[in-house]
Parts: sequence; C-alpha cells; structure tokens
Amino acid sequence: MSQKPPVAILGAGTMGHGIAQLTAQRGYPTRLFDVSQQAADAGQAKVQAALARLADKGKLSPEEKQQILGNITPTDDLRRAVEGASLVIEAAPEKMELKVELFTRVIEAAPADALLASNTSSLSITELGQRTGQAHRVLGLHFFNPPPVMELLEIVRGVATSEESLARASELARDLGKTSILVRDFPGFATSRLGVVIGAEAMRMAEQGVASVVDIDRAMELGYRHPMGPLKLTDLVGLDVRLSILDHLHKELGEAFRPPALLRQLVRAGRLGKKTGIGFYRWTDKGPEPAPFLAKAIRSLLLREHHLVAPGNFGAPLLDTAKVLALQREVGSDRRT
Repeated sequence: MSQKPPVAILGAGTMGHGIAQLTAQRGYPTRLFDVSQQAADAGQAKVQAALARLADKGKLSPEEKQQILGNITPTDDLRRAVEGASLVIEAAPEKMELKVELFTRVIEAAPADALLASNTSSLSITELGQRTGQAHRVLGLHFFNPPPVMELLEIVRGVATSEESLARASELARDLGKTSILVRDFPGFATSRLGVVIGAEAMRMAEQGVASVVDIDRAMELGYRHPMGPLKLTDLVGLDVRLSILDHLHKELGEAFRPPALLRQLVRAGRLGKKTGIGFYRWTDKGPEPAPFLAKAIRSLLLREHHLVAPGNFGAPLLDTAKVLALQREVGSDRRT
C-alpha cells in the first residue's frame, strides 16, 4: 500500500486536535501546527488521552495506538507544517482576518496544488478565497465535534471553487469514513444555521424560566431523538464559538439570530463550556452536571433587564411575578458549590 500524502492541521484546539486524530487514524502523516510549541504539544497530548481511552475499552491495540500517535507531528513552525502537504485545514478562531493571514502564509510555503480548507462554521469561503488569491482551491471542510466520531462532513463551495477541488474533497471525505453534503457559500451554511437557531431558542427558554437547562435538553433528547440537547451541545462546541457564529449571522441574516443576553453574559464571565469546565453545565470526570451558578445568573440577568425577557423579537411577554418567584426558589434550592 502506498503511503498517504501528508496533511497539515492549523490550530491544535478542540476541533484542530480532533481533526488531527481523525487524519492520523486514517493513516495520513499529520502535522499539527499552533502558534507555540506548548500549544501544539498540548493538542497532541489530548489526542494521546483520547486514544488511551479507546485502548482501555479494547477498541485499539497498544500497537495501533502508537502507530496513530506516530503519525502526528506537533510543531510551531508553519513552513515545516505545510511543506509538501496535499491538504491544509485551518481550525483557527472564527476571525476572517486571522484566517486570511494564515492562508496567505501557507500559500508561500505549501505546494501550489494543495487544497486549502477552512473548518469555519459560518464565515464566507468566497471571501476567504478571493482575499488569498487562490479561490479555485479554497473550500470549506466543516467537521463536527468530536471529529473522529461524527459521521457528517459539510463541504462548502465558494463561488470560484473549482470542480476538481470539490472532487478531491469528496474523495477525502470517503477516505476519512465520512458522509459528505455539498452546500453553497451562504451565511451559516446548512448545519450551523439550523443548529444555532435551535440552541439560541433553548437559551431564551432558560432566560424566561420555561424549564431548567436539564429539562430543556431532555425535551429534545427524548422528544425529538436528538443524541444531545442543544445546551449541552453548546457547552461541547464552546459558548464563545456559538456567540461568534450568532453575532455573524445576526449581522448577515437579521433578528432571528440575535445572541441571547444570557449567552453573552456567560462568555464575559469566562464560562465557555466543557473546555473551561463550566458553561450551562459543570463538567467533571463523570460527565456534565447541573451548573450551580446558572440559576443565579439567570435571575441577575432578568433583574438587570427590569424583568424583561432578553431582546429577540419573538414577541415574548414581560415576566410575571410568579415566574420571578419561581426563579428565586430555584436559586434558593441550588446552593451547591
């Protein structure tokens, strides 16, 4: 069997190291880049921990685990990361200027025929391609968390993305064991647009005291067969990531995507979800648990807004006294630390 060509993953955070694990598991020599060697090494360490869990469950042999780890090279040298790579996937924060800068540097060092893929959830692939001057080989490869497990891969075509690049992306998806969908470049694509609007409405329901965070999630898990509720999923994705997407879609598509005030408040407080250990839930070694501070945050938000529901143009009424009292009872019964 011929050796597979190397790939470069730019960004060793939640999505970056997950994509690196996936490509390494499928036999691709994988360079995992981040701005510091410490960050790149931390990404590899997370892959190692994930593989150790698989080995403990008997899903990987010790030899397979070592082989996969051997496929990953962490580095803070961008030129070294992309040299000779057939595919470059950026998984940097959702900031267009940062992605343009990254790809501009990549183009100087990577092969002229390397695919340039962005894992963005919502930013314009067409703009990214136009600003880098390589629109024919720029496309979106939107993976889902965790990348080694989730079956879907959303391929996003920019206005000038070539058919050859799309064909290569489809072939890659099959080789990675993914089912792909092809969408055109439009704010939010298909999956983010659907996912964030459900998540945002779940947050507004929490703000309004309709039900607890746990019960809102349980409603979708048991009533609609969602494998994970929208608030738990937001914790997994990252509250900061969800806020960034909603801010962008609000600007592009209008009021239906206005970020809930509760989400913005939690991000300001550094409660970003699983990656910080707390968001809508508190994350422990045993999994997610109800976050004891959240009821207090909701009451604080409502009182600050003079008992008004956070703006969203959904025609929500003023909170009545009974709802405020119910929230206060929830606060009073939630004293765990």
